[in-house]
Amino acid sequence: MVYPSIASNIKAVLDGIRLAAVGAGRSSSAVRLIAATKAVPVEQIREAIDAGIRILGENRLQEALGKMSAIGSRDDVTWHFIGRLQRRKARAVVGRFSLIHSVDSLELAAELDRRAGMAGIRQPVLVEVNIAGEPTKAGFTPAALATALAALDGMANLVIQGLMTVPPIAQQPEDSRPHFRRLRELAGSFAGKGFKRIRMDELSMGMSHDYRIAVEEGATMVRVGTAIFGERPDA
Repeated sequence: MVYPSIASNIKAVLDGIRLAAVGAGRSSSAVRLIAATKAVPVEQIREAIDAGIRILGENRLQEALGKMSAIGSRDDVTWHFIGRLQRRKARAVVGRFSLIHSVDSLELAAELDRRAGMAGIRQPVLVEVNIAGEPTKAGFTPAALATALAALDGMANLVIQGLMTVPPIAQQPEDSRPHFRRLRELAGSFAGKGFKRIRMDELSMGMSHDYRIAVEEGATMVRVGTAIFGERPDA
């Protein structure tokens, strides 16, 4: 049996992004592909970089730090933190990742703000929205988002660039559409509201099974792992 290569998988995903964007009247250049590398060996990550991947997304801090060290500093590759983040690990994350997708509480945001201030930097982040209000998931509910953003606007060392969500597990990709649409509508409702430090430029939504739907609904970043690297036992 001939298995598809990582390079061919990446091409297929990029083609899917392009077709979804064009079909929605968008430019595919407005959508960035983040390769979700949880449980992916360094050798495969290097293969993905060689095939054109420029943004790597990690869920676990210790795993990410080891991979960063192995791959080394590269001007053409950036790292995003896309997993749930504990406050006690904020110090190690700030400044190491060009974007943190998963700010899911004001307590975490305050700690990131404090650590960024101590480091003398401004840390770009996204605000995680629990779009369906699932009790088992982290993030701000849509109803709580206005109050949260008002508080976040006062955190001078964070750069809030937009929103992120993980919708409920769906049987079919199309089932995710209402949730992606709701996130886009939420972002639109807060754009231009007079915030000092908050922008709604970015929507991080969509994974391997539903990224095309996310692109159709306005995603600017999709987080794709399985469709690039295949099934991983610990992912």
